[in-house]
Amino acid sequence: MYFITLSRKMGADGSEIARLVAGKLQCQLYDTEAIENTAREMGFLKDVQDVDEKVPSFFERFFSSRPQMHLDRLMAVIYELASKGNALFLGRGSHILLREFPCVMHVRVTASLEKRIQNLTERGFQKEAAIRALQRSDHERAAFIKFAFGVDWDNPELYDLVLSMDHLTIPLAADIVTYMATTEEVKARSMDAMQSLAMMGLARRAEAALIEGGFSPPYVSASVVEPCKLRLTGIVGVPWERTNVERIVKGIRGVTSIDNQIQVAAAFSKEA
Repeated sequence: MYFITLSRKMGADGSEIARLVAGKLQCQLYDTEAIENTAREMGFLKDVQDVDEKVPSFFERFFSSRPQMHLDRLMAVIYELASKGNALFLGRGSHILLREFPCVMHVRVTASLEKRIQNLTERGFQKEAAIRALQRSDHERAAFIKFAFGVDWDNPELYDLVLSMDHLTIPLAADIVTYMATTEEVKARSMDAMQSLAMMGLARRAEAALIEGGFSPPYVSASVVEPCKLRLTGIVGVPWERTNVERIVKGIRGVTSIDNQIQVAAAFSKEA
């Protein structure tokens, strides 16, 4: 079984390498189109499109819980896809979302600015347009990873393998990734993470549903204590809010049992 994430800078040929590796390993490639198709099936397409590896506006970050809801739903989609096994994820912060799993191999594809400008001009870009596109892409992707996960996407410690494409061909780079993924050392890390991934996906779906329903952490939170079972904790002001929280999470696909430990504020209880 293979779990690979591939993070790339624009113009570094990362997408082409990912397609070759997925073909060699006969694993599913989850690029933007595939991720959005699954998001559509889960009812999260707009959330995933709104994330789109860009930082939300100032007002959204500080005066709205919607960015966190969108991010939770992106995470739910990634975990849902990963739980199916044999996956290669292209971008979308997957190397951060799956970093807790030792069975996942994380690859970074980069190149010098000059090499990336050359690649884009060979595809029809004017040089100045290529420079602007690369600078905008680098800034947006780095800012997104920093906002969403609090890390520097250029930090080599986030990756098992970093490929600089200035002097590598696409086929050679794909061969390197494929060879590393099929070594005994890496395959030995491929433990059965399916159940954990499914539980993490359910937790993110629950958190997003609560935010959308007006119940934001830390006042109310949901945790997955075992497959398909949620535990609700926190404090609400009135009894009907406790009931509403449970009603919200009951509507989430995959939830079959709920342990509702939400407390009603003491002030209301005394008045009652």
